Amino acid sequence: MPRECSIANALEVVGEKWSLLAMREVFWGVRRFDQIARNTGASRDILAARLRKLVEVGLLERVPYEEHPPRYEYVLTEAGRGLHAVLLTLMDWGDRYVTRGEPPTVWEHDCGQVLEPQVTCAHCARPVETDGMRLIRAHRV
Repeated sequence: MPRECSIANALEVVGEKWSLLAMREVFWGVRRFDQIARNTGASRDILAARLRKLVEVGLLERVPYEEHPPRYEYVLTEAGRGLHAVLLTLMDWGDRYVTRGEPPTVWEHDCGQVLEPQVTCAHCARPVETDGMRLIRAHRV
């Protein structure tokens, strides 16, 4: 029996390329199906299935923007907005260890500097490093 883990639980929801790329597009303000399909390169049937699942699990809402013909756009829910830091740190990791050359996308923080996402402790605000944490509870199998 595999270890119970919140990472595994999260991957059941968003652990597929087209789901994460669709979420990226909505975070970047792209909310309509055709634009999401164009920007991700996903086939229409795969994208439709992924967006349907993201709505079902509560990361996105499908909201009408036109009645005749009926058309919808996708907007983030609170749970969807909670995925933002994950995508930013995944992008940063990809920039550092996977992408050759300059990062394809660069963001500016509202402080005026290039955004460098970092995970920090909510209590002390220090960066979270692998050697600066210890496991205090884990579900045993």
